[in-house]
Amino acid sequence: MTLASLLLVICAAGLHAGWNALAKRGRDPVVFLWCATLASTLAVSPFGLWILARDGLSAAAVPFVLGTIGLHALYFYALGRAYATGAYSLVYPVARGLGVALVPIVAFLAFDERLSALGATGVALVVVGIVGLHVLPAGAAASWPGRAILWPVLTGLTIAAYSVLDKAGVARLNPVAYMLLLEAGCALLGLPLLWLRADSVRRELGSWRTIAVAAVMSALAYTLVLFAFRLSKTGYVVAARELSIVLSAVIGSLWLREGRLGPRLAGASIVLAGVACVALAR
Repeated sequence: MTLASLLLVICAAGLHAGWNALAKRGRDPVVFLWCATLASTLAVSPFGLWILARDGLSAAAVPFVLGTIGLHALYFYALGRAYATGAYSLVYPVARGLGVALVPIVAFLAFDERLSALGATGVALVVVGIVGLHVLPAGAAASWPGRAILWPVLTGLTIAAYSVLDKAGVARLNPVAYMLLLEAGCALLGLPLLWLRADSVRRELGSWRTIAVAAVMSALAYTLVLFAFRLSKTGYVVAARELSIVLSAVIGSLWLREGRLGPRLAGASIVLAGVACVALAR
C-alpha cells in the first residue's frame, strides 16, 4: 500500500468515525443521515458540476453510478436504523468489520486482486479485533434488543457491495463527480421522508449546523477513499480505513458515555496491528 493512499484513508477514517458519532446523536438517525446527504450534495455541487462540465459523463460510468446510488440509499437507511437501536461503539465495529471481511473476497472474484500473505494476515487481524470489540465487554450481547443486530449486519453487507462497485466506478469517472452524483441520487431517493417523517425532518433541521458539519465530513471522507481506490488495491484500502474502529471505541466510551473503554481498546489494538500489516504489505 502506497504512503499516499495510506494517508488518504487515515484522514478518511477520522472523518468517518466523527460524522457517524454525530449521526448517532441525532434524534432520528435515518432522517439525520438524509439531511446530511442533502447538505453534502450542496457542498460538493460546485466542484462536481465543474468537473462534469469539463470532462462530461461517460456512458460506461452510468451503470456504476446508478448501482452505487441504490446501495448507498440502502446503506444510509440500515445505518440509521442500527444507530436507533444499538450503541455506537457496537454498531460501528460490526458494520465496518463485515466490510473488511467481505470486500477482499468479492474483490478477488471481481477483479482477481490477490492479497499478499502479510496483507491477508492484516485483514484477518482486523476481523479478529472487531470480534473482540464486540465480545470482550461483559454484557455486550445484552445491549442488542431482539433482532436489532440485523441492521448493522445489513449495513456491513452494503459496505462490501458498494466498495467493490465504486472501485470500478471511479476508474470510469472522476471521484469528485462520482461523489456528487452518488449524493444527489441518495438525496432524491430520500425525498419521501419529507412526507413520511415531516416532524422528524423539522426537528433535525433545527440542528442544521451539526448536519452541515456531518455532511462535509461525510463527503470529504468518502471522496478521499475514492481517490485511494485509484492508488491501491480495494482490500487494502477498505482494511486500512478501519482504523476508524479504534476511534469509535474511544468516542463511544468517552464522548457518548457508553463505557467499557478498556475492553474496547483491547480489541482496537488488534485492529491497529492488522492495519499496520496491511499498510506494510506490497
